[in-house]
This record gives sequence, structure tokens and C-alpha cells, in this order.
Amino acid sequence: MSFRTVVITEQAKLNYKNRFLVVKKGIDEKYVHLSEIDTLIIDSISVSISTYLLKELADNKINVIFCDEKHNPFSDLVPLYSRHNTSKQILKQIKWKDKTKNELWTLIVKNKLINQAQLLKKIKNSNLDLILDYINEIKIGDKTNREGHAAKVYFNSLYGKKFSRDSENNINSALNYGYAVLLSTVNKEVINNGYLTQIGIHHKNEFNPFNLSCDLMEPFRVIIDSFVYYNQKREFDSKYKLDIINIFNTSFKYKNKEYTLKDIIKLYVKNTLEYFDENKYQEFIYEG
Repeated sequence: MSFRTVVITEQAKLNYKNRFLVVKKGIDEKYVHLSEIDTLIIDSISVSISTYLLKELADNKINVIFCDEKHNPFSDLVPLYSRHNTSKQILKQIKWKDKTKNELWTLIVKNKLINQAQLLKKIKNSNLDLILDYINEIKIGDKTNREGHAAKVYFNSLYGKKFSRDSENNINSALNYGYAVLLSTVNKEVINNGYLTQIGIHHKNEFNPFNLSCDLMEPFRVIIDSFVYYNQKREFDSKYKLDIINIFNTSFKYKNKEYTLKDIIKLYVKNTLEYFDENKYQEFIYEG
């Protein structure tokens, strides 16, 4: 079972050899067996990688994230097909009914807001009751946008009334990095289940190639929010990024059992997409 996240931060050549990822720096070579790798993060634009390796990474369903010159994630390696019956799954996805999508989106938004309330309760913030009110006011499809109203209250509660998600600062840099890794992790599971990331439940932006993943990641954002809240005075450096990446190896509770966050996302994506067949939704409740 894959369990390692490999991060390449310096100039290197990456190749494939006998089921191993080969990392070559000068005369030094390191080998990592592909079966051990869950995610590969290439955090340097000075890395060269062979197409043979890219093909093997895709075949082994290894999540690959590429970072830009500012060390921010900008792209994933997304295989075209990762399941034997992808065509069947996509045909089902195209036929999803609006009524069912609205019902599912309502459950996802409620799950997200419950988790936001859990965090505010944990830090004993006075705006907890307001978030709880928004939860009770959610209507089918969240037509009154309780999610958006809650977001302003929630972020101001965590980071102060002057905080804006549009500002350039360490907090937003950390949030954006964490959300990008989260999105990439969800992308992998959507594709592994045979669906298109482009066709969403609620998100419908024609310029967003990850509409479905943006829908499914919502209940998990609180984990990134919480980590950044407790580290908001830190400089956003390479150590901070590694700590964010390690969140995905941390254990949380899901369906009354302990799993790593990566495994929970895998189970959650599969369970949530089955809603269109079974009309059952299993919440992920953040307990901190």
C-alpha cells in the first residue's frame, strides 16, 4: 500500500528503472519503489523528468503535483483513464439529475458549515452561534448562499475582521498551498473512480477543469484552516510546506474508525459519488 509523499526541492533528474523512481543529483542517486509512493511533489522548476517515468507514475495512480517558480502548485499529472469502466461512469455522470445534485450539494454545504462550527467551538469563538444559525437556514441547493455568508464570518473569526482572502500574506499563501494539495488529492480519487473532474455538482465554471473536485473537497477545507490558524505567525517557508503536506498522513475519524486523511478522502469521494445510486451521504465531521 502506498504511503509516502516524496518532495523534490532541488535541481535533479528523475527517471524510471525496474519499478523504482530514480532521483539523480550529480553523482548521487536515490531509489524509491513506486509501490511506496502515494504523492510526488516536484517543488522546483530545475527538475527534469523522463516521459517513461511520467507514464509509469500515471499507470500506478501516483499523484504528481508540479510547483512553479514561486513554489506554488500549478498543475497535476492527470491520467485520461484510471478505471476499466470509465466510459460507463462518465455516461452516468452526464445524466446526473439536477434534483439529486441540489440535494447532494445541500448535504455537502451543511457538512462544511458543521466543520467550521466545530473549529469555532474548539477555539471558543463568539461567532459560533451565527454559523449554527446559517446551518439551520440552508435550503435545497443552498439557494440563499448560506455558504458564502458563513465564509465571511468564519474567516474573520479565525484571522481578524481586517482579513481578506484576496490579500497577499503568509496566511493566504499557506491556505492556498494547502487547498491546492487538497484539490490534487481529491482529483486523484475522482479520476480513480472513473469520473470527469470537469463536470461538477454545484461548481459549473467553464474555465475550471476541476469543478467536481472543488465540490467534493469542501468539508475538508477546515483541516487546512485549523492548521494555518494555529501557525499563522509562522513564516511561509519550505518547512511550513512540508508540515502542510504531512497533514495528509495524519489520522482523523471517519465512519467511527481512524484513517489517515488521504485514506478518508479516498473513502469519502467514493461514498459521495455513490449518492447518485444509493441516496446515502456519509459526513466527515472534523473533531480537531
